[in-house]
Amino acid sequence: MHDIEHTNFQLKSIPVLHFNIQSILDSHGFGNKNDYQNIYINLYNSLKEAIIDNTLQEGLKLPPTRVLANDIKISRSTVIKAYELLVLDNYVKCINGSGYYVSSSKNTKIHFNLKSVNSFKHYPTISKKGNAFQKNIHLINNIQSSSEIAFKPGLPPLDIFPTNIWRNLSNSYWGGIKSSELSYSKSIGLQCLRENISNYLKIYRNITCNASQIIITTGSLHSLYLIGNALIDKGDKVLTENMTYPHAYRLFKSLQAKVSQIDLNNTELAFGNFKNNLAKFIYTIPSNQNFLGNKLSMPKRLELLQWASINGALIIEDDYEQEFSNWNKPIAAIYSLDRQDRVIYLGTFNKLLHPSIRLGYMIVPNYLQNTILNIIEQSSRFVSPELQKVMSMFIEKDYLNKHIRNIVAIAQERKELFMEHFISNFGDEIVLDSSSTGLNILGKFKNSNVSDQDVSAYLKQKGIITNPLSKYYISKPLENGLVMGYSCVNNKLIKQSISKMKNEYSNFLKLN
Repeated sequence: MHDIEHTNFQLKSIPVLHFNIQSILDSHGFGNKNDYQNIYINLYNSLKEAIIDNTLQEGLKLPPTRVLANDIKISRSTVIKAYELLVLDNYVKCINGSGYYVSSSKNTKIHFNLKSVNSFKHYPTISKKGNAFQKNIHLINNIQSSSEIAFKPGLPPLDIFPTNIWRNLSNSYWGGIKSSELSYSKSIGLQCLRENISNYLKIYRNITCNASQIIITTGSLHSLYLIGNALIDKGDKVLTENMTYPHAYRLFKSLQAKVSQIDLNNTELAFGNFKNNLAKFIYTIPSNQNFLGNKLSMPKRLELLQWASINGALIIEDDYEQEFSNWNKPIAAIYSLDRQDRVIYLGTFNKLLHPSIRLGYMIVPNYLQNTILNIIEQSSRFVSPELQKVMSMFIEKDYLNKHIRNIVAIAQERKELFMEHFISNFGDEIVLDSSSTGLNILGKFKNSNVSDQDVSAYLKQKGIITNPLSKYYISKPLENGLVMGYSCVNNKLIKQSISKMKNEYSNFLKLN
């Protein structure tokens, strides 16, 4: 039945005082007529069985005797008797002034025999789409599990986010909340936030759009998921640049699209390779193309619009880092040049403020809006109204403008310091691409035989986070290098981490 080994009781900090365990008791025999000799014995046996099978886990605080007595409609003295018997048999620990806590079965640790569970084979099959999502997970640069911050790509200066201002705005929201505002919210998003985003885009991107065209999401990937489900059927063709956002490529593949890449020609789209191509859409990042800091030129943007018009296709313009890459010498968004309602514009606050905020938006063609809203309504429903309202106030009270100026200045300062110390340490072993814009910088290996994926994996083990450049390519990588984020690391840590990175890179070369 059970294999037993002794263990020490551990008190878990689980702040549960008044939870209702009646359903647990019922499923473990409480109230069974056959056990009604003594009700406290019946309760004792039910609790004991729940502890033995780990339903009530070690360290869990049991409900107060008065609360449990009221829940199961028996006297408090009866509950006390059952609890004390559990204490006597060492299933429960009583801590004076605190309460009763689950110990373990006879102060033992239980290992369950799962052979009988594993013998059942009749489960529903995983869908083809579900298997596709599992199959394609390896296509991304998966560094989310790491707690290290140097030199994780794609992060803004997290240490200067105005937490006190955000806290005050949040307190203001809760201080004036109406009970009616705690109900369900509209899938499209709050009107106040959409209006403020509309004004924001007019100033920063020269985009003219009505608030009714904007849909609030949790970020670019959420937007792409909604678009993909609205447009992609199995086997549909979509286009991306050869070097692209790995999450987007993985998502399109998981939605069972046929993804074709566009080869790069002088860092710009080689349009001759995909004219008259029957694709539903092309996904592009024109303001920070291919994560190398290049911008798609104005002639190419116009040519792309012409291609979409001729082929009856859409353009997904991911402008996720535009505040950084377009601060100096901005270039018009493709959306602002569109006259046929063929561009889906994606924006996000996750790269501008911090990734954990999970707030973004998109502007979609009129014909597609209802479909996307219906998908939201039948899945995620809506983004937190509190988050939307606080963000709206953050924009409206000019805090966002001030924050943008601050982080752009800090990011530039940190980039210069990063480059200075990196060049001083690495020389020409890893050559930095000084033209890189946005939140990342690219380092290319002098030794072309070095594997960027091996180096990145080795450095991660040593607490230095980088992304291998080759993972951004759909087809065969054209270059080998490391994508590094500098803006999220303070000046002191930049110096320390570069020195550490140099030592570890030298160790890697010796081992390989």
